[in-house]
Amino acid sequence: MNKLTEIHPLGGYRLELAFSDGFRGVWDGEPMLARQGSLLVALREPDYFARCFIDAGALCWPNGLELSPNRLREQVGVSEHA
Repeated sequence: MNKLTEIHPLGGYRLELAFSDGFRGVWDGEPMLARQGSLLVALREPDYFARCFIDAGALCWPNGLELSPNRLREQVGVSEHA
């Protein structure tokens, strides 16, 4: 099972992510934030969005939102920092 190992906020709603398989990429959270949902409201504030952390290999925020590392791995673009 692939897990997140590092997160680096890049500003706005973009995060550079590193995975346990060695892949690094940039994930853009803006498409997710365009959806409806009570847990997404707080994340629309860029400072709150940047408060993300890793828990058990998943991308998480203090409000309880958790995103699967496998799904994120499918959505990231190759990082210009890699």
